[in-house]
Amino acid sequence: MPIQQISNKKIYEAVTDELKQMIMEGQVKPGDKLDSVQALAEKFQVGRSAVREALSALQAMGLVDIKQGEGTFIRKFETSSLTAPLSTILMGSEDILELLEVRKILEVGSAGLAARKWEEDDLAALKQALDDMRAGTDSEEVSEQADIDFHQAIAQASHNRLLIDMMKTISGAMTKSMRNTRKMWLFGERASTERLYEEHVLIYRAIRERDALMAQQRMLHHLLKVEDVLLNRLELGNDE
Repeated sequence: MPIQQISNKKIYEAVTDELKQMIMEGQVKPGDKLDSVQALAEKFQVGRSAVREALSALQAMGLVDIKQGEGTFIRKFETSSLTAPLSTILMGSEDILELLEVRKILEVGSAGLAARKWEEDDLAALKQALDDMRAGTDSEEVSEQADIDFHQAIAQASHNRLLIDMMKTISGAMTKSMRNTRKMWLFGERASTERLYEEHVLIYRAIRERDALMAQQRMLHHLLKVEDVLLNRLELGNDE
């Protein structure tokens, strides 16, 4: 039965639920390789983009491993991962795009303030996040957390209490969206963690050199790139 007919949820959420059910019922077991994106799209009668987003969601839950060039494999899992509400684990592309609009407003300004106002401890925190990102290029989990730490450290370096509080207000949604956009970027474009790392290095250098305008430009470029990846995903979904 087509996914569209059995659920009022967003299509990718329904696909995610179907795949989770397959895991719960033992239809697929740890170590098993899932069918290709094309095969799953045909099975559920949905677009390939919905399947890709569902697989990204399952990876965020820790239920599957997506190995570039090899496929998607079932991981060993905890029962709590299967019962956690989907809404607390991922955000849809449209939601992430709206959050990115807010991030452009807050983080571009934050990068400029950080360039003007950083203290030695702030610069050390940014450098540590970069070092962790570099060391974690072979571990997506480590690199992912370092990415989040880097952006949070920039807000702290702004030394603007209101801005820091506003960033804290959206930090939960921001963390989830960053995890999902990283997976979309790396899975959808076959981009490397190295390229993501280099973008963060450019932002860091501008801040370190106290070049506020350049820091803002590089932060904006980074967020626009993320937005472009998401828009391309949405266009793929519409085409399908």
